[in-house]
Amino acid sequence: MTSEIKKFTRAQRIFEVKFDPRLKAYTFWGTAIFLIIIIVGIVVLPFWLIFGYSYVNRYYENLFCELTTRALHFKKGIWFQTERTIPLDKIQDLTYQEGPVLRYFGLSQLKIETAGQSVQGMADMTLTGIINSRNFREMVLDQRDLITDKQPSSSATPGKIDSDDDMITLLKKIHETLQKIEQKTG
Repeated sequence: MTSEIKKFTRAQRIFEVKFDPRLKAYTFWGTAIFLIIIIVGIVVLPFWLIFGYSYVNRYYENLFCELTTRALHFKKGIWFQTERTIPLDKIQDLTYQEGPVLRYFGLSQLKIETAGQSVQGMADMTLTGIINSRNFREMVLDQRDLITDKQPSSSATPGKIDSDDDMITLLKKIHETLQKIEQKTG
């Protein structure tokens, strides 16, 4: 695990994402509409209308996302902070999405799906409001392809046994090791 952390710290920054300021209005009004829809939220709505904009500004200032040579790093949150690092070789798909509400605010979303995610059809991470998100998507996919093309294929796995003689030698060593273990325990 520590070797993985060291790999990411040595990675060079390729691009730091800028978030669109319209994300503030989208977040503010989206939350207000959500509070109107849920009955309990109507009690909270006046407080949101008074204090929500300052909260959204602080949230926006804490957003951070960067693409490095090996991973995608993302940070968000004020009270509950989230920091994610997704290795590029684990990214299976980056979905670009614009719905009518996002389009109204001039925004889009990138949904990142990785290998081994727990729920089928759900994104591992969603980034909303990235400026030039289509270009950023292409940059991430290009860098991912560079990383995965450099990795050895499964047929060229290190330590692969090439001949029957190598297999026999390996089996003899395993047999000797097992005999030593039996002698110590028996």
